[in-house]
Amino acid sequence: MFVGLSMAEICSSYPTSGGLYYWSAKLAGPRWAPFASWMTGWFNIVGQWAVTTSVDFSLAQLIQVIILLGTGGKNGGGYDASKYVVIALHGGILFMHAILNSLPISVLSFFGQLAAAWNLVGVLVLMILIPCVATERASAKFVFTHFNTDNGDGISSKVYIFVLGLLMSQYTLTGYDASAHMTEETRNADKNGPRGIISSIGISIIFGWAYLLGITFAVTNIPYLLNEDNDAGGYAIAEIFYLAFKSRYGNGTGGIVCLGVVAVAIFFCGMSSVTSNSRMAYAFSRDGAMPLSSLWHKVNGQEVPINAVWASAFVSFCMALTSLVSLVAFQAMVSIATIGLYIAYALPIFFRVTLARNSFVPGPFNLGRYGIFVGWIAVLWVATISVLFSLPVAYPITQETLNYTPVAVGGLLVLIVSSWILGARNWFTGPVTNIDT
Repeated sequence: MFVGLSMAEICSSYPTSGGLYYWSAKLAGPRWAPFASWMTGWFNIVGQWAVTTSVDFSLAQLIQVIILLGTGGKNGGGYDASKYVVIALHGGILFMHAILNSLPISVLSFFGQLAAAWNLVGVLVLMILIPCVATERASAKFVFTHFNTDNGDGISSKVYIFVLGLLMSQYTLTGYDASAHMTEETRNADKNGPRGIISSIGISIIFGWAYLLGITFAVTNIPYLLNEDNDAGGYAIAEIFYLAFKSRYGNGTGGIVCLGVVAVAIFFCGMSSVTSNSRMAYAFSRDGAMPLSSLWHKVNGQEVPINAVWASAFVSFCMALTSLVSLVAFQAMVSIATIGLYIAYALPIFFRVTLARNSFVPGPFNLGRYGIFVGWIAVLWVATISVLFSLPVAYPITQETLNYTPVAVGGLLVLIVSSWILGARNWFTGPVTNIDT
């Protein structure tokens, strides 16, 4: 929320599709603007591609599990799709998202509103339905105080488990920069852009936590849920839904329907992610920062950056191909989705509280005298999670259990800085102003 509040304040002052990298350029000052916007822009767009990849890949995996359960489950001869089928599903989902994002913004706006309603209603239904249907429920003590020390990953420290648990929450609370990237297509962007950032975080916190509580009350046997020999093949959330209905009604059809509700929500999430990707690619290429920039910033008759839409979907598909070679490599690359994006979030905030401390001109939404304090909390938080999420997630550390996040994020950093030193510094001047002030 502190990160979002700081971003919202800057968004109110600079409502443009470029979002983060444009903010960095303005806040870092003329001397550092090109390098600041180059760094922020590439961390942002690669992080967004990784988000789209992971969201749509998780949907493909969920569809795989729905098919498995719908055909009898793992213990009933159900169809267990191969990794090639999963990647094909992933490609199909991205294809549908690209088609939807090729439609006029008015149509996309309708789907966005539908998605918001679906998420809110779906969460409310599931958080009440699942624990009510379940024949066994966990106690409040278990839900609020139990740590899964019997996890098979060699981690027994409750503090360490808590720290690792932050990653999923932090991953979920990403993508709210989409409100900034859509500001050039939004009325009263200097007010509605910040409102979109803050409300998306606030609603996610409230409804997300309530949803997790409802589901967790239906959890009684964690090792069994994670066991690959259960009906869902170790897909814990699917097994929770399936068991809740099977234990009460004798079959898990209701659980499969509930998984369908989740699948539709993830589909809408992926759709919005491609929207954000394409607007960022459009703005970044408009300023000449991407290869073949002239191609990606073209818009069609409906003012949709059509080439950027399909390019974003294609890149996300290519990133998912690493899953065919190694899940470890795929997970490392997807880690850029969280840390890479948050680095991009933190950079303009850092410039706001340092180089632009005295020159920043706030917009209609501002934090007043608390802006600097909130900004520093946000920057320190991102620095902290960048370290925490680089820690090992299982012991003993082997080639399979090593956390490759530092390698992935560090590799991206090296590529971005190297490309700047070796060439971009000679021609990239930062965001281009094409309309007189």
